[in-house]
Amino acid sequence: MTSRLTLRDSALGMALLLITAFFAVKVPDFNFLGSRNLSLLMIDFSITATLAIGMLVVILPGHIDLSAGSGVGLIGGIAAVLVTGHSWPAPLALAAGLLVALALWWGMGSLIVRQRIPAFIITLGGLLLFKGLFLRVINNHTVPVVPGGQANLYSALTTFYLPHWAGYAVAALVIGALAVGRWKGRAQRVAHALPVEEGEVAFLQLFITAQVVVLFVIVTNQFRGVPLPALILGAVALLVWVLTQHTPWGRHLYAIGGNEEAAVISGIPVARVTIGAFTLMGAIVALTGFLQTAYGGASTTTVGDLMELDAVAACVIGGVSLRGGRGTVPGVLFGALIMACLINGMTLLSVEPEHKYMARGLVLILAVWMDVRLGRTAVAS
Repeated sequence: MTSRLTLRDSALGMALLLITAFFAVKVPDFNFLGSRNLSLLMIDFSITATLAIGMLVVILPGHIDLSAGSGVGLIGGIAAVLVTGHSWPAPLALAAGLLVALALWWGMGSLIVRQRIPAFIITLGGLLLFKGLFLRVINNHTVPVVPGGQANLYSALTTFYLPHWAGYAVAALVIGALAVGRWKGRAQRVAHALPVEEGEVAFLQLFITAQVVVLFVIVTNQFRGVPLPALILGAVALLVWVLTQHTPWGRHLYAIGGNEEAAVISGIPVARVTIGAFTLMGAIVALTGFLQTAYGGASTTTVGDLMELDAVAACVIGGVSLRGGRGTVPGVLFGALIMACLINGMTLLSVEPEHKYMARGLVLILAVWMDVRLGRTAVAS
């Protein structure tokens, strides 16, 4: 297992370096590495990664959600219409969209579990249903979400940046929390006579992570500051990481994806855990819909198109098994970063849309091939 993870990590790291180096050289005037582009890249990355983390929760128990992209458009459109067309206060409109998403994804999860219908079929139907509802909600028109009136808070989701001092304060809090968490985890393993990594290795990992966090704040502060979507992504990533790694519910997700029959025999409430995973996915889809609609400045007919595939690709690239039972939040974040860098670089180079689709498709195929190949290697060894 260790060698497999090392091989994947090395391949992903090398891929990210190559992608970054290629676009840094090819994009005129090194604009790819400019503070403005990196700050905007972080917004794109935050939106994609947020949805990908939700996809992780659904894939872990062995399912998939093909309706996520259409749901992003639908929920964002509902909130946009309520704010712009009906003058609802933004918090109330966002809450209404969230409730709709929770109800829809709870319903899909219930159908999948209680009627034993494959998630592929239910969510494929959801993809078409939600797309049709989305077009009906916005009446096939563009619904603007621009600063002014009740839309101020909605648009602020992607236009608000932390003051420079606040960014450094958040970085200090994050580094402190990571250090305390690492120390407590190490102490618990020692107390239970479990193997722990060497102190020098643990310190080096923490030191590198701290450097990345501080570098991120420095770069974003050179433009406008740390963007709000990055903080939202951090909150979602932390929540899902805690749920999957430090709660019985999270352990149940891995157990169901590893062997559902064994999970049932062990007394795990498979139905409740799976429905809970889809309900949480609904909440994350709603949040992504709000962010994507606010970032675009309007709810248009193309919002959310193919976002579910980018989310799946980020998961697979990050080491999540489509069969379920394997995957982590850090891996998904890394996979989403690779996808975001690829799309951003192609946009800066004015690559034709058809070539963008081809590149994303090839990346997804390569990631799935790598997952299958490494899986066979692990079984053979």
